[in-house]
Amino acid sequence: MKMDLQALQTFLAEQFPQGARFGQIEAAGDGWAHFRLPISDEHLRPGATVSGPSLMALADVALYGALLSRIGPVALAVTINLNINFLRKPSPERDILAKASMLKVGRRLGMGEVYLYSDGSDDPVAHATLTYSIPEH
Repeated sequence: MKMDLQALQTFLAEQFPQGARFGQIEAAGDGWAHFRLPISDEHLRPGATVSGPSLMALADVALYGALLSRIGPVALAVTINLNINFLRKPSPERDILAKASMLKVGRRLGMGEVYLYSDGSDDPVAHATLTYSIPEH
């Protein structure tokens, strides 16, 4: 593991402070991270459900945390692909939790998946797969 929870929290606060709008890191280990998105009106779309863009942003920042836990503080690692499947309507009254894990990390690419849940439920509301480009570091 290249970055523990404290190192990730510090790095994200310094290098990507706007990312906190998309979710806050709660736990991390070697190639995995858990994030939480407190839901407010800005995350809701008509029909009182959490918007797709909010869920995608949470998935993206959560996998970024999982990747950094494995490769270290590489600020310019960027998403090159994000695929998401929306499985069920998230609760507009509960935080959204993200459980991100890396599936493969190579020299130039990292691929992982993220499961998103309404807090208190074991049934995922969405599943995303993402690929990151890793610059030379």
